[in-house]
Amino acid sequence: MKHTFSAAAALIATFSLVAAQSAPKCGPGNNCPSDAPCCSQYGQCGAGAYCLGGCDPEHSFSIKSCMAAPTCKSADYKMDSINDIAKNTVYLGDASKANWVSSGTVVEYNDDSVLLTMAPSTVGTLLSSTHYVWYGKISATMTTSQGQGVVTAFILMSDVKDEIDFEWVGDDVTSAQSNYYYQGITNYQNMVPLKVSDTRQNTHTYEIDWTPDKVTWSIDGNVMRTLNRDDTYNETTKAYNFPQTPARVQLSLWPAGLPSNGEGTIEWAGGLVNWDSNYMQNGYYYAMIKDVTVECYNPPSGSGNGDAYYYTSVAGTESDVQIGNNNTVLSSFLATGENPKFGGSSDTSSASAQPTQQVETVPGISGGGNVASSGRAPVDTGGDNSGTSAGDGNTALSSGSGGNTFSQGMSSDGTNTSEAPKLAAGSVVALLGFFVAALTL
Repeated sequence: MKHTFSAAAALIATFSLVAAQSAPKCGPGNNCPSDAPCCSQYGQCGAGAYCLGGCDPEHSFSIKSCMAAPTCKSADYKMDSINDIAKNTVYLGDASKANWVSSGTVVEYNDDSVLLTMAPSTVGTLLSSTHYVWYGKISATMTTSQGQGVVTAFILMSDVKDEIDFEWVGDDVTSAQSNYYYQGITNYQNMVPLKVSDTRQNTHTYEIDWTPDKVTWSIDGNVMRTLNRDDTYNETTKAYNFPQTPARVQLSLWPAGLPSNGEGTIEWAGGLVNWDSNYMQNGYYYAMIKDVTVECYNPPSGSGNGDAYYYTSVAGTESDVQIGNNNTVLSSFLATGENPKFGGSSDTSSASAQPTQQVETVPGISGGGNVASSGRAPVDTGGDNSGTSAGDGNTALSSGSGGNTFSQGMSSDGTNTSEAPKLAAGSVVALLGFFVAALTL
């Protein structure tokens, strides 16, 4: 019998294989240092994009290290081009310029959808919304990938790791795994499988309806599961282990079945990835995204008004989030929440305020391949700126941070490969016809 695990943990394990070895680590009991103050979703410290979406306020240097997050925006996103998608090597927090941020390669397909791709020696593709959602109804119309070891995901993920998931393990295309987490706490009882017809061959609409009182998971308009907040009360902590903080919408595809992953992760994923599979097209696994809709609900009463969410306490509960008109945009990839103008044209920072080490600036890029991680993974044990401004001689951008190209291909030992194309801003690296765009949870 397959085990249910925390997908984020396995995803983080996959990421660690390609993460920069020099980047400081962060997590429980280990906050980031002042010169690399922002703790990313993957447990690495840095500046720049590390301080944007996914920045963990609890394990960063201070609660001010992470930038505030753009508030919810109701919209029907027709995923028929890549024009509304910014690369994470370019995006600096201005959600008015792009509604989505990508790591990996996203390509246009048939003028009515996009594909998230996963080529050999890569760790897939992740697509994240630039606007957060703090309660709402979110749907994705899509197909998944298929094949052992291949995981597709559609999730909501908050900066403190509250999470609501749909995820699909590639060796079972007749089941969608519904799951949720509170602050990253693993509970093996939270996953419930939902029956569905062939998720690779058939296009389905998956919906998460999230209110302060309950979550429902629906497929093609049919409610398949309901979670009531009252049922998540933890007698030990006297708290509701219920997702309750602003979250990004994330779609992803990633290889859980890598030899370097834990045995439990590989078992959960159905085995090792077959890189010669008939399920690949033109050398890629893929998932297709046609449409994403977001209907924002009212935020909790007393949370304020404005265009940005921000945390007031590292406790990371609903009452620790406020809404204001805080800045969400960095001036460069060397800037942080404490110093958002650093490296910009109007920067007047003193030399003492600059990082003193080679600092990582784009999670999953510098020193390693892209990370297509969003959500929990299984574990076997419990603006216009290009971002290339480097400040003074004491600070250097790590290779791959900023710049105009993104190398999807990195091998598991962190070396460059030529297996996957480089995606230049605005280019259609996508001439390879059919491609893999998968979601990871």
